[in-house]
Amino acid sequence: MKTICNFCKTEYTLNSVPASPVQCAVCGHIWNIQIPRRKNSFLVFIAALCALLAAIIFTFVVITKYHSENVKKNPLVAKISQINTMVDESGIQRFVVNGFVANKSKEMYGVPNLLIVSRDDNGNIVEKQKFMSPATLLVSGDMAPFSHILSVPTAGVRKITVELKE
Repeated sequence: MKTICNFCKTEYTLNSVPASPVQCAVCGHIWNIQIPRRKNSFLVFIAALCALLAAIIFTFVVITKYHSENVKKNPLVAKISQINTMVDESGIQRFVVNGFVANKSKEMYGVPNLLIVSRDDNGNIVEKQKFMSPATLLVSGDMAPFSHILSVPTAGVRKITVELKE
């Protein structure tokens, strides 16, 4: 435990709290050393709990705000659920892209055309293929599945993505 003479500011380190007053070896000033008060553990627990609750509320508000702003910016989402291959009548292997368009908002939205982008190993675009949406309007929370056969052969294509074409 550390203590300081109130008169000359000399610092002392003590092993324990003395039972009687202490005298400064430099200036002779005498003072009583108070036993340091311990913090009430219940109050510390309550303060920690309040801090945790505030952090949870803050996180919830940030996530909710981000989600609502993201829905406002992008109310419709197009996703690929499955990609298969088929052989056409010419004997060329082609991709069949299956997926859906979903409305994440609380309002009705018109659905634009879709664009499927095929890319090679280096990320270069092999082909872009635009096709009509499976639905013209989507109400809140609704989704419309799509299936489209790509005109590009499977050779050289490594990644396929779908986008909403505004």
